[in-house]
Amino acid sequence: MANAFKDQVLAGKTAFVAGASSGINLGIAQHFARAGAKVALISRSHEKITAAAQTITDEGYEAIGMAADVRDFNSVDQAMAKAHEMFGKFDIVLSGAAGNFVAPALGMSSNGFKTVVDIDLIGTFNVLRASFQYLNRPGASLISITAPQAVNPSVFQAHVCAAKAGINMLTKCLAMEWGPAGVRVNAISPGPIADTEGMARLAPTPEMEKAIKSRIAMRDYGTKTDIADTALFLSTDNAKYITGTIVDCDGGSKLGDAGADALGEFA
Repeated sequence: MANAFKDQVLAGKTAFVAGASSGINLGIAQHFARAGAKVALISRSHEKITAAAQTITDEGYEAIGMAADVRDFNSVDQAMAKAHEMFGKFDIVLSGAAGNFVAPALGMSSNGFKTVVDIDLIGTFNVLRASFQYLNRPGASLISITAPQAVNPSVFQAHVCAAKAGINMLTKCLAMEWGPAGVRVNAISPGPIADTEGMARLAPTPEMEKAIKSRIAMRDYGTKTDIADTALFLSTDNAKYITGTIVDCDGGSKLGDAGADALGEFA
């Protein structure tokens, strides 16, 4: 599958993707590779991240998988140093490691709250901050994965709402601080995405899935490719004047309950 994209828009570039052992982030890493980039992946599990990197090399692209915990700055920095030694300066850095569980605030331990904040928010800071010395400046693109909970308060998600809101504000602050160095900093906020662990937990039955889809403007889940396409766009010169932006790729789900059929008889 080498040269899967006719236009190798990332040819000669290097991407570093955190939290890429599966799901949305692995899909993004694969997309980057197919667009011509050399890709370095990290995740906590050596076994899982090695297998993830193998899916890319099996297609004929360059990739390396390394075990690193985003909660540990030194762990991230060491992985980046190795990737930099192998592939050169980073043109793209994507931070997507995340944790979640459903629990009311009164049923959640302090440690449970802290764990999600440490993975999502502290982890994002660690990845972005550690990357700065390895970036190909000017021109580097930094991307974080946030979530609608950053702006939509939700019961049983106090930990996630707090962490993702922090990611949104961190994105904007770093865009302001690092813009003069020619570094763009953006985030992607995915809506309900098919075939992901998150949706399997939130909608484990066909009835629940149907109910969720009925409230989305586009009446369907998105795909991992939708998010990967958005990340690819933000990584190219097509987005060279976009920074400090949270891109909603959610089918209009953040707009509110779209359960009513607005077209009615005119559909």
